[in-house]
Amino acid sequence: MSAPPISRYPVPALAELPEDIRARILDVQEKAGFVPNVFLTLAHRPEEFRAFFAYHDALMLKQGGLTKAEREMIVVATSGANDCLYCIVAHGAILRIYAKNPLVADQVAVNYRKADITPRQKAMLAFALKVALESREIVEDDFAALAAHGFSDEDVWDIGAIAAFFALSNRMANLIGMRPNDEFFLLGRVPKAR
Repeated sequence: MSAPPISRYPVPALAELPEDIRARILDVQEKAGFVPNVFLTLAHRPEEFRAFFAYHDALMLKQGGLTKAEREMIVVATSGANDCLYCIVAHGAILRIYAKNPLVADQVAVNYRKADITPRQKAMLAFALKVALESREIVEDDFAALAAHGFSDEDVWDIGAIAAFFALSNRMANLIGMRPNDEFFLLGRVPKAR
């Protein structure tokens, strides 16, 4: 039995891709040991691929008041609320690795309020979910609640921008039927053998 397709749209062969996109995919493959399907599926439209990953990198790879794990928590919580299987599975794996916690991603994806995370992180996720699902209802009290937990105005921008960007990502993944790589399901669940 063959594996189901990773997208409802054509997935270009690596050799057919523009050099910059092919180089990025090969770099990711070298680091991860496999190619996450998001790279292959979004390569269907090279200009949009470049724009997507430029903004992704600007948000997720920058220094700031949020840890890498907290950035991934935002992705997992909002993706859970948006029922995006690809992002829950892929970013859940990354969260487990960054947090060094095999349980946190499942907890955050299902109900961050009951997750084993800090009150500061719960406040961050409450705001992120409001941005992702009810942005029209954001009021000054939302900013004050985050400030009370030590978040700067720039941190709040980062929380909101990550939530908004991944709301787009969730919708695109659902639109094209993006399938998570099997490798993601196991990553970060058991300690690495030494």
